[in-house]
Amino acid sequence: MNGPTSYARIRVADGSVLTADYSPDGTLNAAGRVYRAEEIQYLPPASPTKLVCVGLNYRAHADEMAESLPDEPLLFFKPPSALAAFGEPIVRPVGVTSRLDYEGELVVVMARRTTRVSEASALEYVEGLTIGNDVTARQFQVPGSQWTRAKGYDTFAPVGPAIVRTTDWSGRGVETRLNGGLVQSSTTDRMIFGVPTLISWISSIMTLEPGDLIFTGTPSGVGPMNDGDVVEVTVEGIGCLRNTVIASEVLFDKQPVGAPS
Repeated sequence: MNGPTSYARIRVADGSVLTADYSPDGTLNAAGRVYRAEEIQYLPPASPTKLVCVGLNYRAHADEMAESLPDEPLLFFKPPSALAAFGEPIVRPVGVTSRLDYEGELVVVMARRTTRVSEASALEYVEGLTIGNDVTARQFQVPGSQWTRAKGYDTFAPVGPAIVRTTDWSGRGVETRLNGGLVQSSTTDRMIFGVPTLISWISSIMTLEPGDLIFTGTPSGVGPMNDGDVVEVTVEGIGCLRNTVIASEVLFDKQPVGAPS
C-alpha cells in the first residue's frame, strides 16, 4: 500500500482514521481527511531507541514457566528492528521449527528523557499506553537462556494499533485470543511490579528516551502459534492488536524484480 504517511486519530466508534499533525505543544490537531479502516496501513505508533521488556511479572505466568518469583524486575531487550505494526504479519524465521509463542502485554510509551526518576513522579514521564505481543521462539529461550535470540527476530514485537494518551494503567483487563479462542485473561492489577515501579527501576539503570517502549510482562496462558493463525491482544480501554503468523518462505520465496537469477 503506497501513499502519504501521517499521524492520525482513530475514531473508536467506527474505526475510521482522521489524519492529523503535531502542534508545537505536542498535541495532535486535525489536519486532513477521514479514511475508512480498510483504506490505511498502520505503522508502529512509536519510534523507540529501545524496547525494554519485563519477564515473569505475573505470578501465574512464573508458575506456568516453573520459575521462581523475581526479587526485582527481570529485564531484557528487543531491538527496534523487531517492531511490527497492527495488521503486519508475524514472520516465523527459517530454523524456528518448534514453539513460536504469543505473549500479550500492556506497553508503556515514554514521553521524554527519563533518568533516575522516583516512583512518585514516574507517570509524569509517560506519553500513553498501547498494546504489545512479546513473540518468543521458545526453543531458543528455554534450553540455553538465549532470551535475545528467542525474542529479537524481525516482527517479534507487534505494537499498536495506537497510543492512548493516559497514564491510568491499573485494573485493565488483558486478553489474548488465538483464532477467536480466548487463551490469556488477566488484569494489570496482578502485576508483581506496577508501572511506576518499573519506570523508576529501569531509569535507575539506563536513560529512557522519548518513544521508548516498556513491555510490562505477560499473564499466564502463553502458548504456540502456527502458520496462518490470527492472534489478537486486547487491553481494556486501549484497543485490540491483531496480527497473522506466516512462514518466512511466504515473503521471500520469489526473486525481486531485476534480481539476478
